[in-house]
Amino acid sequence: MAIGARWIGVCGLTIATLLSSATLKAQDKPDEQTQAVRDVLEHQVADWNKGDLDAFLGGYWNSPKMVFQSGGQRVDGWEGMRQRYRRKYQGEGHAMGQLEFSGLEIERLGAEAALARGRWRLTMPDGTKPRGLFTVIFRKLPDGWKIIHDHTSADEPAQPRPTPAKPPGE
Repeated sequence: MAIGARWIGVCGLTIATLLSSATLKAQDKPDEQTQAVRDVLEHQVADWNKGDLDAFLGGYWNSPKMVFQSGGQRVDGWEGMRQRYRRKYQGEGHAMGQLEFSGLEIERLGAEAALARGRWRLTMPDGTKPRGLFTVIFRKLPDGWKIIHDHTSADEPAQPRPTPAKPPGE
């Protein structure tokens, strides 16, 4: 009887180990939802870097209920956000630059919602590199995964270091 109980215990431990190993491997590979959200963001970067603002904005929910917050301002609606992007990046004397995202984290919020956060950086034609953080909320809509809320912030510009005072007499 003791051998039978020990055998069951060993088998149970072996099965538990195999299952936890399979779970870890499954977590290494993004699920469909996470990959779909990542794909939207990757397409946005590619579209931005081609200078195609309208294609970039295709990653957002085209609705008056879409919310975009940045620079201490809130813009309601896709069209308002589009106008803001056009003024800021395609208006007279402005450029879009080259966009990159880093530190991307995607968190499932349910079967039809996800949160993505990370860092953005633009490399502008004049060599400046504005950058900051973003948090976006995605929903699965009939036309695919779309950003329904975007909160983007810019890093504080680097302050010049003060020049150390020279001792008198130097």
